[in-house]
Amino acid sequence: MDGPDHCRRLVFERSHAAGKMQGWTMTSAGTHDGKEARATRVSVGIATRGRPDQLAAMLDNLAAQTLTPQAIVVCCTEPRDVGAVASDPKVTVIYREPGLPRQRNGILEALRADTDWIVFFDDDFYPDPRWLETVSDTFTANPGIACITGHVVADGILGPGLTGGEALACIAAHDASGGDWMEEGLSPYGCNMAFRRTAIEGLRFDERLVLYGWLEDRDFGAAVAKRGGRRVKIGKAYGVHLGTKGARVSGRKFGYSQVMNPVYLNRKSAMTARQAIAQIGRNVIANLVKSVRPEPYVDRRGRLLGNLIAALDLLRLRLTPERAASL
Repeated sequence: MDGPDHCRRLVFERSHAAGKMQGWTMTSAGTHDGKEARATRVSVGIATRGRPDQLAAMLDNLAAQTLTPQAIVVCCTEPRDVGAVASDPKVTVIYREPGLPRQRNGILEALRADTDWIVFFDDDFYPDPRWLETVSDTFTANPGIACITGHVVADGILGPGLTGGEALACIAAHDASGGDWMEEGLSPYGCNMAFRRTAIEGLRFDERLVLYGWLEDRDFGAAVAKRGGRRVKIGKAYGVHLGTKGARVSGRKFGYSQVMNPVYLNRKSAMTARQAIAQIGRNVIANLVKSVRPEPYVDRRGRLLGNLIAALDLLRLRLTPERAASL
């Protein structure tokens, strides 16, 4: 995987930007940048809060897709979350109370009845221009696939984060020639995941996984798998997760979810005991070791305190993932 340091050394000139950022089409008919649109109907859902500039930049980048979505639904908590995007006729803006699972459920409820597949992007994910087309082709060719996750070629969440320019440079530098691969049975990654609408009818994200919804993607993917749907990751659909640090939840709240949510998902049979223990162990050890000299962009000591509070609740036999919101 190309890392952030590698991407920062690249230079990318987006010479096509002025022309491609125009001409959105909200139906499956017609053309997009001279290319014939596909007959399939794709809806894109984006849950956001407190990052209107990042949202606008992401939507601007999304306009370069070779397959035009029939609908873009943005779910936020208040008008200032979206800024000028609220008046964009190409985007449907809906409002829900804060919480990633709750906001994604709002998107599911707002889907058009004729949607073929729903794509969830984070507001700081930049997809390759062929992402939607590639995923649509994969769904069409494989009727048994219910869930697709793309390949993240660089993930800023693992460091201080990436700028939009760095993300575009990473995408431009990525060698897609070896991307004709598919991995089976993997949990979806919430920053870029797609679902066949008929495979998720009636399913909802668990709203007890509050705030950032830590592991909500794994939980939803497990529910899809229980229905017999195939979950795959494909190399041809790739992009970059900026890992923007603005508007993230506090370290204590997130640290609580790091310990409580895996146990909760284990009780729901969405994670095995081994997976839950490994997940918790990685989180606690990282917070403990790095709290001595924490990164400036991570509240390690706050996370460690949240880990401890969750552990004490579990010792008291309290399985309460929703408590993270009140810490």
